[in-house]
Amino acid sequence: MYYTLTHNPIDTAAAGSETHTQSPAPASLSASPPRQQRRGWPGPGTRVAPSPAAAARTPRRQGRALAPGLPLLPASSSPPPSPGRRLLQPHRPRSPLLPRVPPRPLDRDAGSFPEQHPERCSPPGRNMDNLSDALKKLKITAIDSTADSLEGCLDCLLQALAQNKFMRNSCVDAGLIPPLVQLLNCKDQEVLLQTGRALGNICYDSHEGRSAVDHAGGAQIVVDHLRSLCSKTDPANEKLLTVFCGMLMNYSNENDTLQSQLINMGVIPTLVKLLGIHCQNAALTEMCLVAFGNLAELESSKEQFAYTNIAEEIVKLFKKQIEHDKKEMIFEVLAPLAENDIIKLQLVEAGLVECLLEIVQKTVDSDKEDDIAELKTASDLMVLLLLGDESMQKLFEGGKGSVFQRVLSWIPSNNHQLQLAGALAIANFARNDGNCIHMVDNGIVQKLMDLLDRHVEDGNVTVQHAALSALRNLAIPVVNKAKMLSAGVAEAVLKFLRSEMPPVQFKLLGTLRMLIDAQAEAAEQLGKNVKLVERLVEWCEAKDHAGVMGESNRLLSALIRHSKSKDVIRTIVQSGGIKHLATMATSEHVIMQNEALVALALIAALELVTAEKDLENAKLVQILHRLLSDERSAPEIKYNSMVLICALMGSEPLHKEVQNLAFLEVVSKLRSHENKTVAQQASLTEQRLAVES
Repeated sequence: MYYTLTHNPIDTAAAGSETHTQSPAPASLSASPPRQQRRGWPGPGTRVAPSPAAAARTPRRQGRALAPGLPLLPASSSPPPSPGRRLLQPHRPRSPLLPRVPPRPLDRDAGSFPEQHPERCSPPGRNMDNLSDALKKLKITAIDSTADSLEGCLDCLLQALAQNKFMRNSCVDAGLIPPLVQLLNCKDQEVLLQTGRALGNICYDSHEGRSAVDHAGGAQIVVDHLRSLCSKTDPANEKLLTVFCGMLMNYSNENDTLQSQLINMGVIPTLVKLLGIHCQNAALTEMCLVAFGNLAELESSKEQFAYTNIAEEIVKLFKKQIEHDKKEMIFEVLAPLAENDIIKLQLVEAGLVECLLEIVQKTVDSDKEDDIAELKTASDLMVLLLLGDESMQKLFEGGKGSVFQRVLSWIPSNNHQLQLAGALAIANFARNDGNCIHMVDNGIVQKLMDLLDRHVEDGNVTVQHAALSALRNLAIPVVNKAKMLSAGVAEAVLKFLRSEMPPVQFKLLGTLRMLIDAQAEAAEQLGKNVKLVERLVEWCEAKDHAGVMGESNRLLSALIRHSKSKDVIRTIVQSGGIKHLATMATSEHVIMQNEALVALALIAALELVTAEKDLENAKLVQILHRLLSDERSAPEIKYNSMVLICALMGSEPLHKEVQNLAFLEVVSKLRSHENKTVAQQASLTEQRLAVES
């Protein structure tokens, strides 16, 4: 869409341009600005944490830790525009509820995995004789042996490894791994058990050990054993399965390459089957969960998990748990799995939400540390499930669903964690126009404003940010804007103008920008608010916070575009905003360039004399010359630049600058532009320049 100018350009951001779509298309910055998408920048699919403006990929969690990070503000000098409605996820810092559990040396007894005690470790010289003897005997007996002799050698080896952590590399150097791996083909169950323990211990925290087992093909043999034995439920077999799972955990822990290898070997469906068949065996179940936690971080694993019945099995297991530690283990598996939209829906259908709500109800009034941590994890996971379109809509149930109603009750709660989760949940329910309209019509706006009022003074940034995020999303449908303005949302949001926290600043700006879209009266009222405009000009220079800087520029432009008010323009000129609009015209994002050019054209058409000096100081004419000369400039940018040039000709000093820069030559070339609208405007601009040269 292009803009014709009699006196003012027609803005692209027409009423209702920012709407929801059920299946958002990729964000586009080509040609005329696209219909805004509901997902957060830098594009569809970006999951945005309730803090800064941009989403950065959560750093991969190590080991078993459930510790997603809080994305920081984007580092780019110019942020992409923030289209539409954003997906919000809870800030999930490394929690005391979910400590990192390292791989563990395998005990020679049963299937247990005791933590290693450093005080038991001896320096390399000690026990070396015992180990050397064991290695020699094992190499000999592995060729021509009986089960009893092998078992004795393995027993000696396990004792040496348990007593001395320095022995692992010695085993590799001595060439022990290939004969050990060969023993995995043995038919004797006790030999398999001891061999699995020995290999697991050698792999424990040892790159060399893992590499040697990899080269010897040990992982594939163990995976094959798991697959062939998984249906047998006798105690001896379950003990062996437990050891093999533990060996694979130590083998692949914190190693993406080896984890991918196991996934490609098809270990995930086998582990899920193990969990279902052996759910009564605590040791084996725990080992499966640990393995899931290690593998679930990889995207390829989530795709495989989605084609199993993992959701059903893990929810079934979760319902049986009473102990905090057991729930904790399941939580650390659920968090990475729930990042996949297919698995989100499966978990919802399997009844996980009801389990989470029950935990919230039981722990909300407790002051025990474990209960507080469990409440946080459960409510955060609840919000995570709402990130999927299908799972969210299933839980919304037209605004009448019991889950939605329970979440609503969290907002007036006195518990800050529930307030936060409730506001984030509302923001995620507010991802299409139908949901937003229903929620606004049923009084959710007042609940959110009441929540904000409770946090004006105490400065709880996460709750402020979440509530503002919800209001921003709710303000996108055209029919909601006037209702929310009448309810006093703008005034409620302005109370946070003094905030020094970039996440709050960013959401404040976005909420106001959504509210004034095509609302001329509101745009004029806010645009004449000197304190607001001065704060915007200040934030336009927040180079350390690109999201805040970008949103400030966009709101400054929006105040002019939607009000078309001389008073607003004068306020912005007097506050020093012109230079920022000129800089915005050079943005790397076409939408932002366009918004700036439209605002500047309105300034030139309505208050050129007032803004003349500032436009000159901002070197606007030189900027327009560069935009027209640059072959990469989008058609609408060239068009609006020419419209603006014509408007600036009414100023004598700016007219001289236009003449000095030989615009006539640049514009004449555009007469043959492939875009007819640009070519026509070039002809008109050339005539104007020729007449007034």
